[in-house]
Amino acid sequence: MAKADTSQADTSRRKTSKGEPAAGERAQRTRGKRSLPDQVAAHVRELIMSGQLRFPEFVRLDQVAGDLGISVTPVREGLLTLRAEGLLQLEPRRGFMVAPLSGDDVRDLFWVQAQLEGELAARATPRLSDDDLATLDELQRGLAGALADGRLDEIEDLNHRFHHLLAMAGRSPKLTWFLGQAVKHTPSRYYETIDGWVQASVDDHYPILEALHARDPEAARIAMQEHIRHAGELLGRHVDRRPEE
Repeated sequence: MAKADTSQADTSRRKTSKGEPAAGERAQRTRGKRSLPDQVAAHVRELIMSGQLRFPEFVRLDQVAGDLGISVTPVREGLLTLRAEGLLQLEPRRGFMVAPLSGDDVRDLFWVQAQLEGELAARATPRLSDDDLATLDELQRGLAGALADGRLDEIEDLNHRFHHLLAMAGRSPKLTWFLGQAVKHTPSRYYETIDGWVQASVDDHYPILEALHARDPEAARIAMQEHIRHAGELLGRHVDRRPEE
């Protein structure tokens, strides 16, 4: 095991996507939707899962509080949530350290997500209206246009809407709840640092749409599962790559 790095991670200098709002602005946008500890957990989880924070860096409570424009108390609560998830370790008299995270850990998380989204896509296939399919086609055109023009800040929203529509059409509150827990670990920012991630967010949707238009539930399941597993493989390779590479 590598010797623990006693330096404190400066979360304010992490890379951000082109056109992306700062952490404090994102926190302001989400207030009222999530509790402050949940916002903290989401922010730091994103940094860890995208490789912006890595083992054995330490997370400074005051730095995170400053990034998000909040007090230290909810920061600690949020970091304790990540400790329970296994993403952070609490070192006595030293603070919260990023726990080891391997590419295989990431692939396992995305395998679970793939099973859930694949099942929801299969269930949604016969239930989608013509208007739903038209909306999915429109979202896909928007994704392709945003990619072509380099408008990376739009891709997160369009991709979320695409997947959300399909998940809701699956009409399974329980599966959707479990999916919500799984997708917490999917980066929605810093994606331009992950080789192939943005391109896959667009290209992998075409086989899904083809299966949906054909009203073929099994083909939709397989296409969605392959899409999510592909994303997991890309992120897994990124996590396994050493920071200096």
